[in-house]
Amino acid sequence: MLVNSPDSALDANLAIALDALLAEHSVTRAAARLHTSPAAMSRTLARLRRTLQDPLLVRAGQAMVPTPRALALREEAAAVVRSIGALLSPDTAVDPATLRGTFTLQAADLVGAALAPGLLRLAEQEAPGVSFRLRAEELEAGPALRDGRIDLEVGAIDHVDPETRVEELVRLRMVAAVRPGHPLTEGPVTPARLAAAQHVAVSRRGRFTGPLDTALAEQNLQRRVGIVLPSHLAAMTLAARSDIVCLVPAAFPGDAPSPLTGDATALGLHLLDIPVALPTVSVGMAWHPRHAADRAHHWLRNAIRRTLRTPGSPTA
Repeated sequence: MLVNSPDSALDANLAIALDALLAEHSVTRAAARLHTSPAAMSRTLARLRRTLQDPLLVRAGQAMVPTPRALALREEAAAVVRSIGALLSPDTAVDPATLRGTFTLQAADLVGAALAPGLLRLAEQEAPGVSFRLRAEELEAGPALRDGRIDLEVGAIDHVDPETRVEELVRLRMVAAVRPGHPLTEGPVTPARLAAAQHVAVSRRGRFTGPLDTALAEQNLQRRVGIVLPSHLAAMTLAARSDIVCLVPAAFPGDAPSPLTGDATALGLHLLDIPVALPTVSVGMAWHPRHAADRAHHWLRNAIRRTLRTPGSPTA
């Protein structure tokens, strides 16, 4: 039977309760295992969360999943007689230089290309034991974050899961990218001239239309999309070698250039303002709350902020 003391002193009963909770991933089953009531076990879990300064078990659909902190404690909790003080001490700050392991991120190719140089530079300077795995957008991000198949999603966050934490990093506008000497570089770019040019659309689902088509239709104009590609980098490469027009994200006038426009600049593309109103583009990151208090993941999120945010962007 659990002994619930009124203070926060460390005792073996807390370690026993922690072991049961991490083994069962359920307050009800842990209570049955220790022959106590679910209400008492729930109070003990709340006390453990306060003591360890970590949520330990986080709701994921109908189940509960352990946080990285909880997984790290599981073996120690199973051996109650060892290192009780270390087992129940609050999580402490992590020196990035001591981190070891691989972070898995999911991002579109344009975002991944913008992230990679900055992340590698920061890791070399601060966390040389860290490596990164970037995955294309082939996974449904919500379940992948929940299941731990990815640590972070970066890009246009379009899924709405109540349990997912989302943070906006930067807001950009869309511009037209064309090769040097393209006809659109001569004279003002009007909606009619833009619509008359041949375009490439970028869509993983193979869609020919997007916000630009909606805006042009309001002026009784229709553009010609000659090809749809799944990759922004492939679309920009095509634009650099032909008269195709490609849309790319760019910083607003007066802001520092965005890293997301770096590949267009490297290809020598000219960036032209689009003469119709288009929605802004929000680039953010999403993660599961199991990582909210994890110090290693905190370093990762801060590294993403420092890599993608431009001066003047909101800070967390």
